[in-house]
Amino acid sequence: MSARNALDGLRSTAAVPGQKLSSWWGGAPVYQRYAVYVLLFVGALLLPYSGLAPIMSPHAKWSSILFFPIGIYVLLAIGLNVVVGYAGMLDLGYVAFWAIGAYSMADLSVRYHWTFWEILPVGILMAAISGIILGAPTLRLRGDYLAIVTLGFGEIIRKVAENAEYLGETRGINNVPHPPDITGVNIGGVDIFDYGIRDARPYYYLLVVVITLVIIMVKRMEHSRIGRSWAAIREDEDAAELMGVPTFKFKLLSFAIGAAVGGAAGVVWAAKVSFVAPAAFPFILSATILAAVVLGGSGNLPGVVLGAFMVAWLPERFRGAQEYRELIFGAVLVAMMIWRPEGLIPSRQRKAELAEGGGGSGHLGAEVAEVSK
Repeated sequence: MSARNALDGLRSTAAVPGQKLSSWWGGAPVYQRYAVYVLLFVGALLLPYSGLAPIMSPHAKWSSILFFPIGIYVLLAIGLNVVVGYAGMLDLGYVAFWAIGAYSMADLSVRYHWTFWEILPVGILMAAISGIILGAPTLRLRGDYLAIVTLGFGEIIRKVAENAEYLGETRGINNVPHPPDITGVNIGGVDIFDYGIRDARPYYYLLVVVITLVIIMVKRMEHSRIGRSWAAIREDEDAAELMGVPTFKFKLLSFAIGAAVGGAAGVVWAAKVSFVAPAAFPFILSATILAAVVLGGSGNLPGVVLGAFMVAWLPERFRGAQEYRELIFGAVLVAMMIWRPEGLIPSRQRKAELAEGGGGSGHLGAEVAEVSK
């Protein structure tokens, strides 16, 4: 048996449990699905349990890691999945929308004394408008051309923040206030609405609620006319255009929704850390979130959530290995791309597209007309 055949056999063996689970889920009645949803939500709320800390994070505070990077990465990955996984566009500047949400929280709270709950919808709206402003002149580009433009947009936002005196330049903005407290609500020994700097658990619970609402919204859109239009654009944009799909409008919508989710993550994050500076928004973060989407299974929400969790958690889990932890993390990513190139939990539709050689994340290289011999 050749090495290639052996590798294909291992891939097939690894895919069997996922195929069985997918088949069961496809035929499961509605009440079973909702029971699973409730259990997953309750399980997410129980994750800060201190008994998990020695296993999950022996070298850092587990509840803090759950908020950042794990929770924030999951929310960012869900937003980027709308652009990359659903609509098939490659965005290398997604960190810019996170920065816009964070600076909205910092500026409006410190300068104008707005509260967190007033700023949250404004930060989401500003990020969405930024997505529209970026997408309107650029979304007629495809493939690596679009990737270069979005990469430039991410760097422009960071450079503007570094040089704008209004935004504090490289010093950033300090003393960002936390969300207003609500006293007397204690569950499991945790004041879940006591937003201080020491305990990250109230912020984590807030983030779980935001992630849940975003997942509900995105899943409903996925199974609507909008989601079907995104799938058509991802598979073959030219064919979708010929069939009457207004591709530009739906691509712009995906950019706006993805940007809005990134803005929400920025607002919540800034309210927790109480400090915003340009150095917190490097290009490598956009690449990391993109890696999480591809690793988990681009276009499949459970896979994207799992991929973001792994990308955020693994470096923290191996923090005790010091300089070798990045090497271990990279080796795990390379191994996953060898054994599971379609992602940890790929959707059946996306897996079929990849098997046919199309539908890649962002169509890297764009579409090239076939040259007849």
